[in-house]
Amino acid sequence: MHNLILFDGPEWSQLLPLTYTRPVAGIRIGILTITEKWERQSGGTVSYQTQPHLAVKFPSQKTAENLYINGGICPTPELWAAIQGLQLGESLMQNDVRIAANAADWDAIDWSKSKNFEGAFLHITQLWHIFQYNGAALEADYQMLTAGRTSAPISNTNTLLGNRVFLEPGAKVEAAILNSTSGPIYIGNDAEIMEGSVVRGPFALCDHSQLKLATKIYGPTTVGPHSKVGGEVNNSVIFGYSNKGHDGFLGNAVLGEWCNIGADSNNSNLKNNYDEVRLWNYASGSFQKTGLQFCGLFMGDHSKCGINTMFNTGTVVGVSANIFGAGFPRNFIQSFSWGGAAGLIPYKLDKALETAARVMERRGIPLDDTEINILKYVYEQDGLK
Repeated sequence: MHNLILFDGPEWSQLLPLTYTRPVAGIRIGILTITEKWERQSGGTVSYQTQPHLAVKFPSQKTAENLYINGGICPTPELWAAIQGLQLGESLMQNDVRIAANAADWDAIDWSKSKNFEGAFLHITQLWHIFQYNGAALEADYQMLTAGRTSAPISNTNTLLGNRVFLEPGAKVEAAILNSTSGPIYIGNDAEIMEGSVVRGPFALCDHSQLKLATKIYGPTTVGPHSKVGGEVNNSVIFGYSNKGHDGFLGNAVLGEWCNIGADSNNSNLKNNYDEVRLWNYASGSFQKTGLQFCGLFMGDHSKCGINTMFNTGTVVGVSANIFGAGFPRNFIQSFSWGGAAGLIPYKLDKALETAARVMERRGIPLDDTEINILKYVYEQDGLK
């Protein structure tokens, strides 16, 4: 049994604000989080080497021999075989990317003497990679999760195009159109697709989540666990415990956990002049080019918007922001902001924590001291003052 420690590299600061509240390996892409992918690939124990403010929730568990693995890299069988082959004191790189090392301790790793890995793998280093690479990750996860298994029965009230639809036990799908000719469709445990919904794969609806009546989904899209989604969604990833329960468009977007999108809210994913989209980068403190023509909304954990909110192309919203009002808010909104296009004021920490506690309590999850301390850290680092 291997002891895996998934480490945060420079990717962590590039993936803010989503990584303010999780290690890089906590990112969901495809069906599973990167952590869950490594757990299934290795069959071993997984822990983390992450930021100090996250270490209580995501601790490191060391043994005499540990496999340190870059938390932004998704596993493949070829890569896992190469990592398993590392002897104590050996490491693996590709160009300047630190992939993995076998070591008793992080400080004992000598990356200058690394072996070179020549195979391909998904490496998540930028916010937009999450939706950009979601199709490839979803295909890999689908093959891994469904190999040698049979789908739960699919009701004959549905219209099926293609034969790559897999339902886990307890999944409910009635009177929907499911087109898997463009990619697989995976429906998790006790998840539900309501009547009149139209889904074009690749698509994953994770455990205990729901597509509301007449939802329209364009893949590659992932709806993480315990989430509710309605309206129109295109090439987006929702990590989990978040709701977009009503009409409105979400495209080329990534939502963290505990987010809520108000009714008839929309994000733009294409500039009127069709120009390249620039996106706020926390590491540089400036906007950077993405190389993308289509790029929408990125929202950190616990952030929310009111009804009829309009987000510009390439908008980044921090953690625990509350956005509302007419007009387009600016395309970078700091954590713990309150307001919208008319102006922003600080969202008081105690009020934000009260709201977070109420939201989480509805799902039977307490806002404990560990979570509070993480949010306090974000408030000090990025909160609007």
